[in-house]
Amino acid sequence: MPALIQAFLDEASSTYTYVLYEADDGPCAIVDSVLNYDPASGHTETRQADKVIAFVREHRLQVQWLLETHAHADHLSAAPYLRRILGGKIAIGQSISKVQGVFKNLFNLEPEFRADGSQFDHLFAPDEVFYIGALKAQALHVPGHTPADMAYLIDDRLILVGDTLFMPDVGTARCDFPGGDARQLYASMRKLLAFPPHTQLYVCHDYPPEGREAKCLTSVAEQRAGNIHVHDGVDEATFVAMRTTRDAGLGMPILLLPAIQVNVRAGNMPPAEENGVRYLKIPINQL
Repeated sequence: MPALIQAFLDEASSTYTYVLYEADDGPCAIVDSVLNYDPASGHTETRQADKVIAFVREHRLQVQWLLETHAHADHLSAAPYLRRILGGKIAIGQSISKVQGVFKNLFNLEPEFRADGSQFDHLFAPDEVFYIGALKAQALHVPGHTPADMAYLIDDRLILVGDTLFMPDVGTARCDFPGGDARQLYASMRKLLAFPPHTQLYVCHDYPPEGREAKCLTSVAEQRAGNIHVHDGVDEATFVAMRTTRDAGLGMPILLLPAIQVNVRAGNMPPAEENGVRYLKIPINQL
């Protein structure tokens, strides 16, 4: 039986969360969950995650995996909240340790913070095969946006591409975060676009041009024919020059500083200080 997929769009961060499953009453995976966060007040809410919980309960699903494609810079992960309510293992690519090492230094995190990925329940090796119930899945290492980006191939039919490719009329992910590399991203995208033309690609974000509604689904054929940054015929040097120039003019995501501090901890908040309050840091003149 082919995989079923339900998408949930968080409009504030333009992020898609997905629930993957084979049938009602069976196992499922939740991919790239969102915790609502107001940077002006420092308050969190679970509105978006609660929509996912309602769907899981409505379909009587058992959460097996809480998958992250990478440590996001545009939203906080709701994975610990979902695990507490629904169960499941929080998983990410094993190269998360490289990202943790960079940001442990940038934020001068507490000495007890370990940059070894141990905050996650499972670290995927490149090309590791795992299962969502009877659905075969494979973790594809697709670095470039960050060193730890993973895409998830499901049932040899669809791929959750994370922050590599966007919709064809939007293009590709930025590469100017610490550890990002435009040449690596080009290689990662060509790896994804080498799959059969009919392969479905589910994006993590959509930033639609004016007049188009947000979408989450495209295909290898559509990307190869029409992606404005990386369609067939665009070579590595051309892409790297375009991406480097474009990234130089981009501002930082609004939630980068809080999001990274939380997401390198598998979605957990920093430990409380002596007064019982948890704090997020803002490094001055460092980014």
